[in-house]
Amino acid sequence: MSWTDDFSNELGREVRGLVATDAMTRSLYSTDASIYQSTPLAVVVPSDDDDVRATVEFAARHRLPFLPRGGGTSLEGQTVNEAVILDLSTSINKILEVNPEELWARVQPGVVQESLRRFLTQWGLDFGPDTATSARATLGGMLGNNSAGSHSIVYGKTIDHVHEVRCLLADGTETVFGEIDAAELQAKQKLDGIEGRIYRTLAMVLERSGDAIRARYPKIMRRVSGYNVDEFLTDVPFNLSRMVVGSEGTLCVMTEAKVNLVARPTMTGLSVLHFADIVRAAEATREVLKHDPSSVEVMDKILLDRARESLGHSQSLSFIEGDPGALLAVEFYGESEAELEAKMSALKDDMAHRRLSYACVNLIDRGSQATVWNVRKAGLGLLMSIHGDAKPLPFVEDTAVDPENLGEFVRRFDEIVRSHNTQAAYYGHASVGCLHIRPLVSLKDPQGIATMVSIGDEISDLVREFGGSMSGEHGDGIVRGVWTEKMFGSQIYQLFREVK
Repeated sequence: MSWTDDFSNELGREVRGLVATDAMTRSLYSTDASIYQSTPLAVVVPSDDDDVRATVEFAARHRLPFLPRGGGTSLEGQTVNEAVILDLSTSINKILEVNPEELWARVQPGVVQESLRRFLTQWGLDFGPDTATSARATLGGMLGNNSAGSHSIVYGKTIDHVHEVRCLLADGTETVFGEIDAAELQAKQKLDGIEGRIYRTLAMVLERSGDAIRARYPKIMRRVSGYNVDEFLTDVPFNLSRMVVGSEGTLCVMTEAKVNLVARPTMTGLSVLHFADIVRAAEATREVLKHDPSSVEVMDKILLDRARESLGHSQSLSFIEGDPGALLAVEFYGESEAELEAKMSALKDDMAHRRLSYACVNLIDRGSQATVWNVRKAGLGLLMSIHGDAKPLPFVEDTAVDPENLGEFVRRFDEIVRSHNTQAAYYGHASVGCLHIRPLVSLKDPQGIATMVSIGDEISDLVREFGGSMSGEHGDGIVRGVWTEKMFGSQIYQLFREVK
């Protein structure tokens, strides 16, 4: 009898859901949306919280790594590993409670983002962070990655919308991380077991490394690399859920979260600005931001050309004039059509006066706006349809810098990419200086892999020079963990180890 049979027999007696060690199932869970493939030890699809607890306790007894997984939309490899995979998307996916008066909801981690957003429409409410993968990304994955989205200039990141999380620690201990006062914090630090050690260790490392954290953490909103230890040096009430968010499944398994809700905007308008090239679009962003938009998204020529060749989008590109090198889709919130038209007209006049864009198409009806957003949301799929072995790959694809410096940063980034005899596709969240920049590289030969590594090293130097973050949205994962110590320094890197 093999170890896999032993595994299935022992854990299968404790879990009512699926426990699979067969080659087919393990292969299905060996990939995600990243460039990596790693066959798991086993796959568990729990039927309820008791199954999750049983799996965590089993893994603790046998000293096996385990990995919670949602929709598998990770671009950096966070949802693949040689571990016991816990698929929380199948059954641990309920919306447990909604309080429309106090603007919060309790959800399980497997809830798909779009399902929650549709459910909330009956109250005119929404969940603020809105990723392009909303039709498949789970709330647990968003919590793990500290996701944001197109409207982060208004709503911030997932961390800004979490009240508390119920979770299982490494030994199976169940706890709730939420807001606590000074007396409660002292009581927590006196607890026996793993939970008490967590509170005591965090207090110790913060006292020792506070100055280093203040000095080395990027002073930008879209930083999701590393652990969120900087959150505990502010006046915000102590809440360990703020450490769990963005930890990429490395600190605990979340089984429930209480999240903040927001009101849906009354009306929206969209201005589509046209530019000769991506650098000019990036440079214009700081002027666009003076108009108080709710979103500023960029799409470059490579993406637009792919949309023109796509059967699904080619007939709905009437918002494009000429052959732009890049577009900025600038959205405004408003209470009336007149208010929106005034905002869009002011932007159009300002861009013309500054001679930044060569055209501006203003869209007020929802259908026309939807065609633009559909192209933006399809960006990843459109880019991956490029023919040939060289594909636009996600290894430096969500660097983030201060939007004030975005133009120069993009110019320097493009110089690095072109020095390696390739090009990059650009799209994403210009409003917060977080662009999805994907160099075209083939991983089918050693030279392509060497090119990827070389570009990554040079870009990490550039990001440090600009005081930015290697990850402004999708986390570190496998692909960017190699630069963690370089970006934060040895002292903070050791702090991360102690926290873990």
